[in-house]
Amino acid sequence: MKIALVHKRLDLRGGTERDLYKTAEGLRDRGHKVYLFCSEFAVAAPENTRAQQIPVLAMGRTARLLSFASRAPRLVRQEGCDVVMSFGRMIDQDVLRCGGGTHRGFLQRLSQHGGFGRRLWQNLSLYHRSLLALEKQQYEPGRVKKIVAVSDEVKRDILANYPVDPNDIVVLYNGVDLVRFHPALRDEHNKAVRTRWNIPLNAPLVLFVGSGFKRKGLDRLLQVWHHPGCADKYLLVVGHDARLSRYQAWGRSVAPGRIIFAGRHDEINEFYGAADLVALPAYQEAFGNVILESLASGVPVLVSREVGAAALLAGRLRTGIVEQPDDVECLTAKLCEVLEHAKDPSIRCEAAAVGEVHSWARHFEKLETVLEQARRISPSANVA
Repeated sequence: MKIALVHKRLDLRGGTERDLYKTAEGLRDRGHKVYLFCSEFAVAAPENTRAQQIPVLAMGRTARLLSFASRAPRLVRQEGCDVVMSFGRMIDQDVLRCGGGTHRGFLQRLSQHGGFGRRLWQNLSLYHRSLLALEKQQYEPGRVKKIVAVSDEVKRDILANYPVDPNDIVVLYNGVDLVRFHPALRDEHNKAVRTRWNIPLNAPLVLFVGSGFKRKGLDRLLQVWHHPGCADKYLLVVGHDARLSRYQAWGRSVAPGRIIFAGRHDEINEFYGAADLVALPAYQEAFGNVILESLASGVPVLVSREVGAAALLAGRLRTGIVEQPDDVECLTAKLCEVLEHAKDPSIRCEAAAVGEVHSWARHFEKLETVLEQARRISPSANVA
C-alpha cells in the first residue's frame, strides 16, 4: 500500500512523535510505500520513506493548529495515497490514531483538580476552544473509517465524549523494541548506573521515567519517601519538567541523597538495568510506553489504574496496580510489597514474557490489517 502518515512534528522525543517515527519504519519494513507529512521535521525521516513539509502560519500555536488541520488534508490527498493515517488533529483522514485520549476528556480531568481558575482559563482560551472544535469534527459520523486507540481506557474516553460507533474503534497497544529492552540489561548496566549516581549496589531502587512530573504521579511518590518504610530505598527520576528545581528542592528536603534527579537521557534502557521497580502512579496516562519497556526489561511495575498499560498486567504482576494512589499509606504499602518480591527471578520472567507478546513486529502486523480494512471501506459506506 501507499500509506500517508500525518502529524504536526516528527521527532524522537515525545511519545506521539516517537511512535510516528517507529510506525514509518515498521510499515516500510513490511514493504509499504510510506509518506510522512509534517509541518516540522526535528529529525530526518527514516531511510526509504518520503517526507513532505506542510506549511503552516507562524503566528502562535492556534494559527499553527488551524492552518495545519486545514492544509494537510488537501496536500496529502494530492499524493494519491491508498490510506491516510493521522496522529493528531486533522479535518480529513481514513484512520485516526488516538494516543492520548480526547482533549475534551483531558480538560475535564484537569478542571477537577484545578478549580474555578482552571475552568475559566480553559473556557476563554482560543487555543483550547479551537482544538475542541477540530476534535468534534474528527469524531463526527463519516469523518473517519477506523480509529486506533492505544488502550481500552482511551476507547472508553472516546465513547464517553463523542457519538462514535464502538465497532469503528480498534484497541491496539503500542509495541516495544525487544532488542533494546531485555532482561540482560541488568547484567550490562546495573553496576555502572548505580555507581554513577551513588546508589549502593544492594539498595532497593525505584525508577520513575517521564516528563510532566505531576501528571505522571511524581508528587505522589515523593510523599511516600516521607514514610519510615522507605528509609532504605532510593528513587531515581529520569526526565524533565518545567519545575525541575522545585522538585529537586523537595527531594532534598524529604530524603537527601536518596532521591536523585538524572535529567533527560536518550539511553533510557540502561536505567532499566539498574532498577528493581518502575513506578508510574499517574493521574492520567493513556498508555505509558515506560511500563512496556520496563516489563520487557524484566522489571516489575507499580501503576495507578489511570495508566492504560495497567491492563497488560496479569498473574502476580497485578499486585503492582494501586487502587488508591492518593492514599499515602496505601501507596507506600503497595510499593514495599512489590519491592519485596521484585528480584524474584520468576517475577522478572513473567514481566519479560509480557514484553515478548507486545513486540513492535506483532503491532505492525495488526496495524497493517486495520489500514487494509480502512482502504477497502468506500466513503459512501462509511457515511452510511
